[in-house]
Parts: sequence; C-alpha cells; structure tokens
Amino acid sequence: MFLRLGRTVVGHPWRVIGLWVVIAVAVIGLAPKLSTTTSEASFLPSHYQSVEAQNLQKAAFPTAAAPAAIVVFERADGRPLSAADSARVAADARALDARHIPAVSVVVAGPPSPNRLIQPVAVEMPNATGQLSAAQVAAVKTLRHDVASLTAGTTLRAGVTGSAAQFVDQQQAGTKANSIVAVATIGLILVLLLLIFRSPIIALLPVVTIAVVSQIATGLIGSATKAFNLQIDSTVTSMLIVVLFGVGTDYILFLLFRYRERLRAGEPPATAMVSAIERVGPAIATAAGAVVIAFLALTLSTLGLFRSLGPALAIAVATTLVAGLTLIPAVVSLLGTKVFWPSKAFQREPSAARFRRLGSALGRHPGRFAVVSGGLLAALALAAFSYHPTFDLNSGSSANSQSAIWSTVLRKGEPAGATEPTDVLVQSTSGRPLVASELARYRQRLAAVPGVAQVAAPKVARGQTVADYQVVLEVPGRSNQAMGIVRGPLQQAAAAAPAGTRALIGGVTSVYVDLQAAMNHDYSVVFPVAAALILCILALLLRSIVAPWYLMGAVGLGFAATLGASVAVFQDGAGDSGLTFILPIVMYLFVVALGTDYNILMVSRLREEARQGLDPHQAAAMALRHAGPTIASAGLILAGTFASLILAGGSTLSQMGFAISFGIAVAAFVMAMFFTPALTALIGDKAWWPGHERPRRAAGAPPPAPELVGAGSALPDSP
Repeated sequence: MFLRLGRTVVGHPWRVIGLWVVIAVAVIGLAPKLSTTTSEASFLPSHYQSVEAQNLQKAAFPTAAAPAAIVVFERADGRPLSAADSARVAADARALDARHIPAVSVVVAGPPSPNRLIQPVAVEMPNATGQLSAAQVAAVKTLRHDVASLTAGTTLRAGVTGSAAQFVDQQQAGTKANSIVAVATIGLILVLLLLIFRSPIIALLPVVTIAVVSQIATGLIGSATKAFNLQIDSTVTSMLIVVLFGVGTDYILFLLFRYRERLRAGEPPATAMVSAIERVGPAIATAAGAVVIAFLALTLSTLGLFRSLGPALAIAVATTLVAGLTLIPAVVSLLGTKVFWPSKAFQREPSAARFRRLGSALGRHPGRFAVVSGGLLAALALAAFSYHPTFDLNSGSSANSQSAIWSTVLRKGEPAGATEPTDVLVQSTSGRPLVASELARYRQRLAAVPGVAQVAAPKVARGQTVADYQVVLEVPGRSNQAMGIVRGPLQQAAAAAPAGTRALIGGVTSVYVDLQAAMNHDYSVVFPVAAALILCILALLLRSIVAPWYLMGAVGLGFAATLGASVAVFQDGAGDSGLTFILPIVMYLFVVALGTDYNILMVSRLREEARQGLDPHQAAAMALRHAGPTIASAGLILAGTFASLILAGGSTLSQMGFAISFGIAVAAFVMAMFFTPALTALIGDKAWWPGHERPRRAAGAPPPAPELVGAGSALPDSP
C-alpha cells in the first residue's frame, strides 16, 4: 500500500500539488468562520441542574440571565466615600444610562458598601443566548471609555468588571495569546530545523506547507462545527496552532530522516523517497491513527467542550497526516537533493559517536536503563496523588486585566461572591401562584446557610409561578470553597423548598459543580476507551499481543509522571490552589497519543532490525542508534511548540503548555529513547508473540555483524 502510494506521489508530483491547491481554494473559500465560546454552561448537557436553572431563568427573567457588567467606584485616595461622592456616583450612573449605549438596557447605581469603600453600579445587557454579541462587546468598551471620561479630574476612580467585562478581557487575551503562540511556534521550528539540517529550504518547507494545510484544517473544522452544531472552547484555537505545526513538523521529520538515510545508502532521489514512504509510512500512519482515534474517543464525553475538542483536533491531525505522506513527498521529489542546500551533510555517513555509544550501552545493560528511567518516572508520579482540580475556565485571562483588578477592588466593600452571585430559582410545580409568606420564610432559610453572605428579596416573574433569589456567597464564586457550599448546605436548603414547588440552583458556581460531576463520569469512560483503541492499533502494527501492553503501561507511567511534575511546579511551587480541571484529559490525550508516536517509531524500527536477524539486545541498540536522532529532533520541536503556550499568559494555557511539553519530552527522551527499548531487550523475542520477527539462520551461518552503521554524533549530523 505505502509502496504504491510512494510511486504514485513521486511519479506525479505536479498533479498532487495541483490537487492540494484545488482543495485549499475550495475549503478555504466555502468554509464558515470558526467561532468559539467561553461559556462553561454551554458545554453541559441539558439534564444538569445548572443548565435547567439557566433555561428557567431565561424564560422567566430574560434580562436577568444576560451577561452583566458592574462599574465599581472608589475614592482615588482610598478613603471612605462621602455623601457628596455617593451623590456623584449616582449622577454618573444616570449620565451613563442617558447615553443609551447600544445593547445596554439600564444602568442603575446601587448603595455604597457598608464600609463605604466602594459603590457599585449595575449594567444590564439583555441577551437571549447567554453569549455576548458583537454589539455587547462594543458596549463594554464604550462603557469603559465613558466611565474614564466621567471620573477624569475628580476625586473618584472607577473600572468595569463582571461577567461581560471578563468575557471581553478573555477574548482580547485569547487573540494576543494566539499571536504569541504562532510567532513562538514558527520561530522555534525555523531555528531548530536550521540547526538540525543546516538548510533554509528544509526549515521553510514545513512552515509554508503547514501554513496552507492549517487553513484547510481550520476550514474543515469550521464546517464540521456548523454541521453538527458543536461548541468550540476559546483555548482550542491556540492548541490548533501547536498541534498543526508541531505534529506536522514531526511527521515531516520522520519522512526526511528516512529519505536522507536512503540517499546515503546510494539510492537515487526518486527511489529514496519511494523507499522512505514505504519504510516509515506505516509508522507515521499508525502514529497519526492512534492520535486521531484517541481524540475521537472524546466524543463519548458528556461535556460539549470535549465532544467538540476531539473531532477538531482529530481533523487537524488527519489533514496533517495526508499532507505528510502526499504533499511533502511531492514537493521534495521536485527539489531532489536541492532540498538540503547548501549543506552537503546528506552525502556522507557521520561517525555516530553519541547515539552509537548510547545504543551500545543499552544493548549491553538494558536492565540498568530500564531501572533508572522507570525509577525516575515513578518518583515523579508520586506527586500526582496531591492533584487538586480547579474549574475556572476564565483563568486564561490575565490577572492584570481591568475586570480582574476591579473585581478585587469590589471585594473591599462587598462579599467575595458579589461579582458572580448564585441564583436559587423556585418554581411552582402545580401551576398555582407562589405564596409571598412562604417565599419570605424560604429566604430566611437560604440566608441561614453557612457560607452565604446575602440573600436578596426574591424577584417574582410575571404569572407568579417562578421566583429568583440572588444569593451572594462569602467566597469567590469560582473557588473550590464556593463549590463546596453549593454542593452541600445550599443544595440541602434547595431541597427543602416550599410545598408544591421545586428549587434549582443556577449561576457560575453551580455550573462548576456540574462540571466536576461530568468530569468524574468522563474519566471512567474516555480514558479506558482511548487506551483500548490505541492498544488495538499497536497490536495491528506490531502484530503482537505482548508488546502493546507494556508500551501502554510505559505511556501510562509517563502520564502519571507528567501530572506529578505539573503538581510540583504549579501547586507546590507557584502556590496555585489547583490545576485546571481539563488538564488530565488534555494531557492524557496529548501525552498518551502523541507520546505513543515516539514509541511507535522506536519499536517499529526495533522490529525492523529484529527481522534482519539481530538478537533482542542488538536490535535495541540498532534501533536507538538509527531512530534516536529522529525522535530526539522531533521531540525537541514538538515539546518546544507546546511550551510556547506558556508565553500566552494565564494559568490555563500556562499549565497546558508546561504539562504537554514536559510530557512529550518525557515520552521522547525517557520512554521511547531508553525505557521502551530496554524493556523490549529484556523481554526478548517474546515481545513479538505470537509473531516471530527474527528469522532463523541456517546451521553454521554467521550471526549479523555487531558493528552497526548508525547515526551522527550530534543532532545536526544524525540521520
């Protein structure tokens, strides 16, 4: 199959390139724009209580469910507000309301805080969808400009916070993050490829081709999200950049290293490319297949976030795979050996000092390598037991944003949960109007709940069948403490609603409680299914029942080590309250799926060497010496591209960037380089059971030469 593919691509390179151009024009021209969301509730199924409460609130109180902004006023000198200051705040609120800012329904001043350090002004924005429209985003920006002009030259200062302002700040931070990630990723790929191959053509080849492929992949993802009504989280766009460029460059490296190896073996350029596709094509296809299937396993998630993330990233990897086996070979076939210009290193076999020594040492002492590398991973994995999840998807916003700064100012005079109150909605189940006296008594019950700071008088909807209590907690609404209150005593109070009614808890904190429940379900479903599917792929590639099990065990140990390292850096080192709740699944998919790529490449080469007649120790040594440079180069580039997420700012992307880059580094430089080949050497020929990879030698025939022709002494010269 891959031999036939290689001959077709190399024999008709212009047709292949022309077909890609036609596909690119069609997809990019017709595909809808890829839109994203930051609403956590949009990722939950409708049967969760927080979503039911949100839907009930939208129906009964259309304006109350809208994203709200809060203008916070304080004295510039930090002293308590005087009566004149408070009157000025009220006047400014009326002035803002009189300006009739588009998408803003009403602006009304609240009373000063009990300590008179701040005074809030509420801004309502009607919205039937729960998502900010372009007009509402513009309204937040206009509001901020007008507030600044009203307070200029006065004793007051003010800023805008609340959910609408947080959305705008996160949107701006996401745009900035995408730019930083793109520049850092492309820059890193260019620099590393120049160092490895010493050729500007090879350095630019992945960047130019993947830039085109990324537009095709984004278009296909946009079409899929529209066709299947999927919701894409705002962090996905940054992840797509590193997935496309990082994974794409890896597959190109796998191909080019083998192409250069065949050239050094004396094959003409066209034949060398066909041989490269035939030999490394199955490993690339299997590696990409493992990633795609692992991503598609996310469709089993109960969360829309992961059901959308999986297909999006699967489409990106599948598109990159096809390009890596067709478009890249076609371009390289036209260039021939000029692709390495001006370097002449492809013509000579390097001395192979570094990887030859490593391979020889591993072949002689596989037990030592297995114990040291496995022990290192096990030690790191111990810290994983201290993992604590946090459920704040908005933590990707900068702590220096206006919404974050003024949310802190608001807490000077209001309870910590004032910016994101919890809603307790009481609905008549009999259709009869709610009784005012019963609602008053129920308000007292809610106010007595531990951790509740304030309970506003209930707002009763037209028809008198739904009442909304706004409950302000003593702790921030996005904290684990708030989740404990909502999950525990507040839920118990809700269950004791007046006779003939039912109570639902809504708001951000309730969403997080439901997210945690959904995640616990997904851990028990998605992880095992993805692992089982990858196990089957490995069994088909290696035609073995034994090898896939210890390969997956090694990858699992790498996952635990990566989670432990992340806990040590962010929870223990940086003092974060926890790691973002999506980190284990994202890390599992990237570290397990992408980490399996390197295991596949190494074990495929090891199997290839075993089929040449080498004993298990020699085969492991040969595999490390030949595949080691490829894995080291690819791992360095892929880990570096994901590390660029750290530069984007915000705890969510920083944690993802560190965890994925560290996990890939572990997969490449510890697992695939040492742990996996060492285990395979120790297990011996039984690793390939029920197959028999090592051919039997005729009686009296000499064994294969132990001296191995291998890789270079340094990455730039290694094949």
